[in-house]
Amino acid sequence: MSRVDVHEDKDKNLVTATFELPGVNKENVSIDVHNNILTVSGESKFESDRDENGYVVRERRFGRFSRSLPVPEGIKSEEIKAAMENGVLTVTYPRQTKAQAPKRVTIS
Repeated sequence: MSRVDVHEDKDKNLVTATFELPGVNKENVSIDVHNNILTVSGESKFESDRDENGYVVRERRFGRFSRSLPVPEGIKSEEIKAAMENGVLTVTYPRQTKAQAPKRVTIS
């Protein structure tokens, strides 16, 4: 399965998660958020043909994958950004949402 690295930037209030997905096209990846869990899932398909001593060797690998990360309570889908380049999926989202910010209660 792919490697996942998660970095939090407290100053920018941002979490960046990078998923290594070699040989996976972005069309085969889906990102869902449900009950404060972000899930990246999809299917990897790898095929290669090569010639070895006059024989054609065909290699195929197929597999489904799924990785989940917690996200802040109250996060909105438009606050989650995703981009994929060279087999690396980068997902960013806020570390905290307004729903999580401390609320001051005044004494009456």
